Amino acid sequence: MTRFGSIALWLVAAALAFGGFLLWRGDSAQWASDAFARGNGRIEAVEIDVAATRPGRVGRILVREGELVAADEPLAELDTRQLRAARHQAVAEHQRAGIAVENARLLVTQRAAEVRAAEAVLAERRSTEIVARRQLERSEALAQGNITSERVLELDRAAAFGAAAAVASAEAALAAAQAGVTSAEASVVSAEAAVIAAQAAIDEIDVQIEDSTLTAPRAGRVQFIVAREGEVVGGGGRVVNMVDLGDVYMTFFLPTAAVGRIGLGSEVRLLLDAAPGIVIPAEVSFVSDVAQFTPKTVETEVEREKLMFRVRARIAPELLAKYADYAKTGLPGVAWVRLDPEAPWPAAAEGRVLE
Repeated sequence: MTRFGSIALWLVAAALAFGGFLLWRGDSAQWASDAFARGNGRIEAVEIDVAATRPGRVGRILVREGELVAADEPLAELDTRQLRAARHQAVAEHQRAGIAVENARLLVTQRAAEVRAAEAVLAERRSTEIVARRQLERSEALAQGNITSERVLELDRAAAFGAAAAVASAEAALAAAQAGVTSAEASVVSAEAAVIAAQAAIDEIDVQIEDSTLTAPRAGRVQFIVAREGEVVGGGGRVVNMVDLGDVYMTFFLPTAAVGRIGLGSEVRLLLDAAPGIVIPAEVSFVSDVAQFTPKTVETEVEREKLMFRVRARIAPELLAKYADYAKTGLPGVAWVRLDPEAPWPAAAEGRVLE
């Protein structure tokens, strides 16, 4: 290549660069002003992982990827055959415990009857003892006057001692019967506790069976089917991934000068590439307190202007409920932020505003 050819190529490159600079300035002039800021971003939403609370096999998937679902709508079901078998066993244990309660209560009734019988025997023994003592007292008085024989006195004394021993035996029998009542009542309490434990086991299994149907915690869109029918998942294993259509936003970046003039609630208009002419109103819901794309040194005012801050513009949930199809996650677009509340929106941010 000749020297003149090299110079010509250099001049062409310089002209193209200068033309690009002019185009960039022209494009910037369409939107750069003290009243508005603009940033590029993508529609995002809060992701929700719907996971299994226990290990198990995926029985059925009830939704498809991309499908809109309502809150509490079933998404998938885990196999519950083992749980239902365990529930049948728990129900049988509950019935057995109920029978044990009835038997324990009957035993209390029986022990109470034994106490009443022992009390009656004790009363009889005490009456016999009183009679025997009185007879002994009379015999002792007569023996002092030599009116009765020594043999009769000894017989009455033996009868009195025997009556006293019978009373002591009856008192011991009564105490044993009363202890039997206490033991039977304890058996009732134990049997009733077994009933409660069996019912708790049934309730726990019922909760596990209920949790085996995975439902949407809120309205949203199914994004991914993570586990397929027949696959085994562990406790906490993801089955369905969905996005919350009540919390949709666009994340973009603005320079220091613009971020310093916005606050939470500042007006934003979102224009999506996939929906030309449609304007989605939003508001600033988050401004990062940490700069992004920070240069190595920040010593001059020009360098401080290079600092970029992450901003999030949230779409109102009531608007999303009406136009969920327009706000698909991943769609690129432009966010216009109004810095001056009194300034009219520029032509680039005009269009059909969703209401």
